[in-house]
Amino acid sequence: MGIDEFAGPVVALKSRSLPGRTCATITGMDTHFLGIADLAEAPPVAVVVDVMRAFTVAAWAFAQGAEKIVLAGSLDEALALKASHPDWLALKDGPPTPGFDLVNSPGLLRSADLGGRTVVQKTTAGTVGVLAVKETPLVLCASFVVAEATARLLRTHESDSVTFVVTGEDGEAEEDLACAQYIARRAIGAETDAAEFLHRARTSRAAAELTEGVRQGTHPDDVALCLELDAFPFAMVAGSEDSLMVLRPYPSI
Repeated sequence: MGIDEFAGPVVALKSRSLPGRTCATITGMDTHFLGIADLAEAPPVAVVVDVMRAFTVAAWAFAQGAEKIVLAGSLDEALALKASHPDWLALKDGPPTPGFDLVNSPGLLRSADLGGRTVVQKTTAGTVGVLAVKETPLVLCASFVVAEATARLLRTHESDSVTFVVTGEDGEAEEDLACAQYIARRAIGAETDAAEFLHRARTSRAAAELTEGVRQGTHPDDVALCLELDAFPFAMVAGSEDSLMVLRPYPSI
């Protein structure tokens, strides 16, 4: 079944506040927005959000032909996996580093030919967030570039509760929270103007650091690429395969 064939009910949304966090009660479903450290147990459904830049980069990797992405728990594990599988490519945050083939930049990745390749990704926040919910039955990885596809997949999955994991800045990253809240609204079928949410991301601390060159391993187009709403028609689903957390596009491309 293709993404465009997904359908789901449009339900009403009521908002309420929780200390330090936001919870939205949807007819038959609660949505929670939590930082990685706030995850007390595995939720039934988790959407792990990293806009700048892990899951924008992951989407670009699939668009460039990657078959799957293995999410590593450490730099050493990433290098060990590459050593065990010489045809795999290792990717990390920061500047180019010996042993790593790629950096966590959509602007730099978009010219790479990844046809049929496996990428091992290790980042500061995004991959950490996924591994924190590895026992969750359904784990999606998201950013603005796959927002609508992620929302469509959520609409097809009847669940009492969806937890959005805001990975950046200990759960306070404005770009991740904005993206999570936008996807949550689209998941219930609400007509939503993306401009406000994209503005929050564009004026976030992460966007400023990328623009000003505070972070290494960047491209001048990174922020713009991270804010390219619905650039790709697939969602991204992570699951355990041979004891590894593996990310794949859904539906397959």
